[in-house]
Amino acid sequence: MPSFVPTNAETLEEQRRYTQARLVEVECLDCLAKVSVKKNSEHHTSIQWSAEAVAACPELCRRTRSDSRDGDRGCPRLAASIEAAVAGGALSVGAEDGY
Repeated sequence: MPSFVPTNAETLEEQRRYTQARLVEVECLDCLAKVSVKKNSEHHTSIQWSAEAVAACPELCRRTRSDSRDGDRGCPRLAASIEAAVAGGALSVGAEDGY
């Protein structure tokens, strides 16, 4: 349960920009899982996985969930797909308005 639920319109807009703005759908070139991605810098990539995308990714499906750190590694094939999206101009790099 969240400890803070914003009600102020300005705070809600800031929350929306932080969590949803500039997200671009990227499809894995290997398994075709679709995720939402935002790259604020060369080294900072935010990826939002849906349940469908997790189920479609063979890399994530074959890992065991017993080691919580294992799930933090992500999928190298998706990482390559994100880099291809950046190289192709479909995904921009750089924060806007602090997000």
